[in-house]
Amino acid sequence: MPPITDTILRRVSVRTFEDRPLADEDRADLEAFIAGIETPFDVPVTFRLLDAEPHSLKSPVIVGAHSYVAAKVARVHGADLACGYAFECFCLHAIERGLGSVMLAASLSRKTFEQAMEVAPNEVMPVASPVGYPAAKRSLRESMMRKAIKSDERLPWEQIFFSGAYGTPLRPSDAGIFSQPLEMMRLAPSAANRQPWRVVVDGDMVHFYEERTLKESALGDIQKVDMGIALSHFDLVRQEAGITGGFVPSDPGLTTPSGVEYITSFNAAR
Repeated sequence: MPPITDTILRRVSVRTFEDRPLADEDRADLEAFIAGIETPFDVPVTFRLLDAEPHSLKSPVIVGAHSYVAAKVARVHGADLACGYAFECFCLHAIERGLGSVMLAASLSRKTFEQAMEVAPNEVMPVASPVGYPAAKRSLRESMMRKAIKSDERLPWEQIFFSGAYGTPLRPSDAGIFSQPLEMMRLAPSAANRQPWRVVVDGDMVHFYEERTLKESALGDIQKVDMGIALSHFDLVRQEAGITGGFVPSDPGLTTPSGVEYITSFNAAR
């Protein structure tokens, strides 16, 4: 298995697929993987690998997909965060199998997806994704979408990572053991490429915040899903680097701009 940093660097959203079903070995591998995904947020996430045709699953932005993976979760505190973390684990694993994926929230036939997932009234299905073999060439629609949202661009360190206090820029050279986990977090995908994560590093503590730019809906809080995605990058990379510790609710009470919400913290055990 390649280093997780290599997988993250190869991660790209795929919307155009070869028109062929998953091979049996890839299907079996995905079934086993999604059945065992865990998160550090104590909220179970239920996944299913679904065939598109029998369930009438479709998306106007997807071409050639025969299969989808969807996830549902109980409507509890931390649900969207856990879903984003778990779903990104799936997306990264798919890359390691030579498969493509892209998280979809609004641009899918939601009613048929929810029926296939048997979503109960106390549950929500925040996202789903096609999964298959990336086509050699993107569709015109996909190319235009990527250009419109500047998919390959990311905010610079000084706009999202801070030292000691919110707004005091953190340089990569001063991030110490957190330098690589933060850089891989910076590269995480997000809805409309809004990149809502903001981080304050203070000694052994790393405090994570969400800068709200999209409204929450009945489908869930998509920007908290994005936060979960980014936190998975941070967490998987720090684990591979041998940085011990864990996520803890430890709001430092820092002064932040309006629209910025504290999410969680990471405490590095020495």
